[in-house]
Amino acid sequence: MAMTLPHGFANQQEIDDAYDPLKRAHDAAASNRHFAERSEATRQSLPYRPAVPYGPTRAETLDIFPADRAGAPVFFFIHGGYWRARSARDFSCVAQGPHALGFATVVVDYALCPAVTIDEIVRQVRAAAAWVVRHIGEHGGDPARIVVGGHSAGGHLGAMLLCTPWEEDYGLPADPFAGAVLVSGLYDIAPLRYSYLQPAIQLDEGTVRRNSPVLHARPSATPVTLCWGAAEQEAFAQQSQGFHAAWRAAGNAAELQPMPGADHFDAVQAFEDPASLPCRALARLVAG
Repeated sequence: MAMTLPHGFANQQEIDDAYDPLKRAHDAAASNRHFAERSEATRQSLPYRPAVPYGPTRAETLDIFPADRAGAPVFFFIHGGYWRARSARDFSCVAQGPHALGFATVVVDYALCPAVTIDEIVRQVRAAAAWVVRHIGEHGGDPARIVVGGHSAGGHLGAMLLCTPWEEDYGLPADPFAGAVLVSGLYDIAPLRYSYLQPAIQLDEGTVRRNSPVLHARPSATPVTLCWGAAEQEAFAQQSQGFHAAWRAAGNAAELQPMPGADHFDAVQAFEDPASLPCRALARLVAG
């Protein structure tokens, strides 16, 4: 009997075509150069506290870009790389737009697949978020005004933070974040089990169930803005639409914001511009 693949896909090639960002990238090499150069420039030009430990392993550190004044809202950013590539230093550049808007920025590092599982990555990012809620005041941030951000796999991890029982598991307020701005995220990871990523991320049915945010939406006071690049594959739009529906069905606030003309990499570069759609969303979430 033929296996039925998730989301109506017929075969692995269709899944790979739908989820490989390089297939719709305008110029992936130029994007990589951009991230490297802009991130180095950001570390040189903004206040920068690198590799602050939030957990017991060497992988569990975060980079802090303090705001110019104390009591600042906080942008807590989780990088992408399909859980098996990239680092916080690759994305220092996302601090630029928030800094111009008066935010402190935290960029999180975590261990990568296949050295660890996605379950362990989720645990680490939750530990990082808990550390920031408890300690960002020591770095000039306002723990009552933390906005979660994430791109691609980082969007997935940001959504997993929203689905966390913070009071029960961590002794924190049930909804510790002022909002979330998630870009090109993966909120139902079932198709990726049958993709080119599987040798690295090693999904099984239990991992998919535990770590698909669409299955774990809960009543929450945290509003979510879901963005993606309009030049990306339709699968990325569908992922955001699926989590939007789940978050709304739980009684929560969510909005969809496609980014005209943007590919997968342009979409996260938008955080460098304080006038961009994601940065305007950040500012709205802490206004008032």
